[in-house]
Amino acid sequence: MASNSEQVEQLRWHKFLVFDDGFVCLVDAMGDDQAVVQAARVSYGEGTQRVSDDRTLIRYLLRHQHTTPLEMVEVKLLVRVPMDAWRQWIRHRTASINEYSTRYSIAIDDCQTTSADAWRKQAISNRQGSEGFFGEEIGAGLSEEEAKLQEHAHKVYKKRLDLGVAREQARKDLPLSTYTEAYWKIDLHNLLHFLYLRMDLHAQWEIRQYAQTIGHEIIKPLFPTVWEAFVDYRLESMQLTRLDREVVRRLAESGKIPADEEAFLAAQDPAWAKLKRSRERDECREKLMLLGLVKGEG
Repeated sequence: MASNSEQVEQLRWHKFLVFDDGFVCLVDAMGDDQAVVQAARVSYGEGTQRVSDDRTLIRYLLRHQHTTPLEMVEVKLLVRVPMDAWRQWIRHRTASINEYSTRYSIAIDDCQTTSADAWRKQAISNRQGSEGFFGEEIGAGLSEEEAKLQEHAHKVYKKRLDLGVAREQARKDLPLSTYTEAYWKIDLHNLLHFLYLRMDLHAQWEIRQYAQTIGHEIIKPLFPTVWEAFVDYRLESMQLTRLDREVVRRLAESGKIPADEEAFLAAQDPAWAKLKRSRERDECREKLMLLGLVKGEG
């Protein structure tokens, strides 16, 4: 297995492509799995006998959310991302960012495009999400309109620049599909939090592609032990609330496991029963279905 320094050199400046012209690449990394362990053991003092091996300690840190040792490690990336996804990205305010400036430089002459089979419908129950796809006939029309709109916007932008309009003003009508580039430096604890939120199936599909690429192509090979624990205890874990536990307890007492919909509704929290629609109830049902405690549809 390559050492961490060798892994960094292998990954450095390698562009992992996302969409038609987006990418993420590693610029630098400070620290590795061992740096996390070293930070966690600093209170023991040099020469103190180790109370656990490195893997066990890292898994303990992630399992019990002892995050400070993870903050001792940093990763710096260069990313090219569409503006609309970038708006979500920079809501994670725990990073240091230096973005390509369209006040000083001409905007990147490239936009993210959408294939005919990739146009999603607005979700009915989730105002900020999507579900299902349009047919290719409708999608083809949408993609054609998108291409014309992007071409026109960039023609107008270029014309303004040729006329001498200030760059800071000429850019204002560029579409949100226009790519931007940025250096993004963040400690490992906050990076894992970013990945936990943005790799989730409820995250917008576009930013999820970036998060998955960063996680699987960069973080996993650089920090294999941390990544293993992160997957086990966060990414693929499940949190049961007090209300969820009470539903499980009532189902167990009723002896109706796996429960059908009628039994689940009989065991639900009393507050949910008063509501025609309840996000908490839906989330609880989904968790218990994954655990095999409630029967799936059909």
